[in-house]
Amino acid sequence: MTSVSMHRVGEVPDKELLARHAQGDPHAFAELVHRHRDRMWAVALRTLGDPEEAADALQDACLSAFRAAGRFRGDAAVTTWLHRIVVNACLDRIRRKSVRPATPMGDDATFDAVAPKMPDPTDAHGVSLDVRTALEQLPFEQRAALVLVDMMGYSVDDAARVMEVPPGTIKSRCARGRARLAPLLTHHRNRRDRKNVGGVEGGGMPK
Repeated sequence: MTSVSMHRVGEVPDKELLARHAQGDPHAFAELVHRHRDRMWAVALRTLGDPEEAADALQDACLSAFRAAGRFRGDAAVTTWLHRIVVNACLDRIRRKSVRPATPMGDDATFDAVAPKMPDPTDAHGVSLDVRTALEQLPFEQRAALVLVDMMGYSVDDAARVMEVPPGTIKSRCARGRARLAPLLTHHRNRRDRKNVGGVEGGGMPK
């Protein structure tokens, strides 16, 4: 087997990287994580809303992907598979948080740098704290569906593959989530407008 380090890694497809990792290539998984880390981080942070929880979920997800690579069937894109693992890791943290306090993972230092030290990518697109606060009030399934479809740009079918539910379920969760978000965002917007006395009257919804 030839190591990825001996090739231009940018030209190696995701599925081949995952296969090489499963075969023992020491460089393949690091490249795969480097390639997709930002979007995995965005999914975790937007879903959980807490940077520390998101970093832990991302670390959990990368460890799970590292160990599960040999079971990847290839019937979905690697990005879909990775994001599914991230969503599941987020759900696991929500479940465990109510049972016991989170504790640091004691795994190999390889994973210590997985969570990037960066601001929420949504901030770069003007998404306000009001939106994040409102999202946190939604049930996990609705929040995750909205993150994938409305924030990450997934199609309904692709989001359904990530969450392993029928497309109709994603549509239903998004519709319910949007309906619950609307009054919450209106409330936050009105409160912000009252504080910004010198601002433009009738400001639009947060983007």
